Amino acid sequence: MPETHIASGKVRELYALDDERLLLVASDRISTFDVILPTEIPDKGRVLTGLSGYWFTLLAPIVPNHMLAIRDDGRSMECRRLEMLPIECVVRGYLAGSGWKDYRATGEVCGHRLPEGLQESDKLPEPIFTPATKAQEGHDENITREQAAELVGEERLREVEEVSLRLYTTAAEHALRSGIIIADTKFELGLDADGRLVLGDEALTPDSSRFWPGDTYEPGRAQGSFDKQYVRDYCETTGWDKTEPGPELPDEIVQVTSAKYHEAFERLTTIPFPAYLDDPSVALG
Repeated sequence: MPETHIASGKVRELYALDDERLLLVASDRISTFDVILPTEIPDKGRVLTGLSGYWFTLLAPIVPNHMLAIRDDGRSMECRRLEMLPIECVVRGYLAGSGWKDYRATGEVCGHRLPEGLQESDKLPEPIFTPATKAQEGHDENITREQAAELVGEERLREVEEVSLRLYTTAAEHALRSGIIIADTKFELGLDADGRLVLGDEALTPDSSRFWPGDTYEPGRAQGSFDKQYVRDYCETTGWDKTEPGPELPDEIVQVTSAKYHEAFERLTTIPFPAYLDDPSVALG
């Protein structure tokens, strides 16, 4: 192969095609609590690549993205090289996860003072931008706007915040029409050779977002989801200490998880998943 392997992530393999292009290959690996599990989820990588391609196309009027093409295998995306910003651009529309934990402790999430008396999974008065650091090891850490400004500069941060909120709001409205609530998501933004902001990595997938079924949504409790939460919940029942190696997943957990990824893809794109496997370009409109 002419590609040169340059990095491995928890899910993706990264190859250099030339000085200007990269190949991102999404595997079927799944990680929980920052540990890659020994069992793979069939088609997961294709769902991540196809959904990202779909959203990149839909959201291109808001900000350009790094996608050049999706290859025929449905899991490999050719991309422009970017200089990635050193922050995760997280947007939250609902109170869940670490945001809910922070709110219970302080009444705030990443420096945003929220109304009193909110419950778990409540919709926020308006979406909030809550940046995080990019951890090489372990968990990303929530930071304040001021800390993020120190990393990327105040002017750039203002642009990043505005773009992130527009991306989330547009995607959340689109998803709601498909019966899916996007509770929160993270974007990775970078700069092209001319210093312009570009959306990179993946976008609005079950791995980078918290997707809830709209028909069973009920504030005051944790929600069912289309993301990795089902696998996390199983892992919590095994007595595993959350260090390497992770537990094997039983067939039933694998099948249900794979079905959740397929359903998220089909509901959001309205494309039957087999049609994507036949011709990945259908995801790009």
